[in-house]
Amino acid sequence: MSAKRMHLFTFLIATTLIWGCQTGEQEFIPDVSGIEAEVDIRRFDQALFQLDTNNMQAALEGLMEDYPELGDLYFSRILRANDPRMAPDGPAPYVKGFLQHEPVRNLYDSVQVHYPDLSDIEEELEQAFRFFQYYFPDEPVPTVSTLISEYAVAAFVYGENDLGISLDYFLGEDYPYQKLNPRDPAFSAYLTRTFNRQHLTSKAIQTLINGLVPPPRQQRLIDLMVNNGKKLYILDKLLPYAPDSVKLEVTGEQVEWLNDNELEMWAFFIKEDLMYETDSRKIRKLVDYSPHSPGMPEEAPGRTANWVGWQIVRTYMQRHPEATMQDLIALEDAQALLDASRYKPGR
Repeated sequence: MSAKRMHLFTFLIATTLIWGCQTGEQEFIPDVSGIEAEVDIRRFDQALFQLDTNNMQAALEGLMEDYPELGDLYFSRILRANDPRMAPDGPAPYVKGFLQHEPVRNLYDSVQVHYPDLSDIEEELEQAFRFFQYYFPDEPVPTVSTLISEYAVAAFVYGENDLGISLDYFLGEDYPYQKLNPRDPAFSAYLTRTFNRQHLTSKAIQTLINGLVPPPRQQRLIDLMVNNGKKLYILDKLLPYAPDSVKLEVTGEQVEWLNDNELEMWAFFIKEDLMYETDSRKIRKLVDYSPHSPGMPEEAPGRTANWVGWQIVRTYMQRHPEATMQDLIALEDAQALLDASRYKPGR
């Protein structure tokens, strides 16, 4: 940390109005071993690329019988094969061309090399779904299907909590994502370092959580950070054994920085009058994917406000052990949640 930054953060510590230590209570992990959550991942990617292209229309009809909801979504929304502007001769010739396109075939081959077997992913998802049933007993247990979206989307929810996972988004940090489109920010190095098997389950579960937690009613930093903090809290409960670096999608060193600088981050938000700021230019990188958080040391990752929001929510839930996940989600007033948490950032 530079002398200038050190002086700034020392000043912030000295001028923070309220500070203290976190409760340090051990997080409760329930015993879910008795909950059934068998996962049998369906390989839509393999079923699609093994179609008989010499009899495309009949092959497509058979695929749609096996995957009615996913097939309709895939061909209409991802491939856009039902759009007459994209496929003037109809879906069958368009899909045939897609399957025979050499770059797409190469992508499919890469996916099969990386994911010939998904038994380890099934085990991770089964564990996550056991916790999901424990905390959300009224929610349908998700089904899981894999596909190739040609980098369109990593994971999505459809139907009744059904999960679609694009395996081409998890080919490893050494896969040449950036060469595909060097100007595409989605392929920035700090993002593609998480496009791997280790992060697959977490990213899929995050998609599921996004469907449970509605967006905040307001767009102040406090609203965004608490809302994202709720999602991280739920993610932590569904994946209690996953490293924080995976759940936060940052490096281990950045997790240490976050843990060591909780008070400094909180003081920074207050001193810079950011808590009730709505200008996205000033707060976007504090809550959205970004390599760094503006105004903080270079060691600080992006989305630092989300991590603080997680600590606020964690403190709230520790002070209100009677609150369920549904109660937490229903509490939409971020200021009320913050007040009720009596949050005091740790030193």
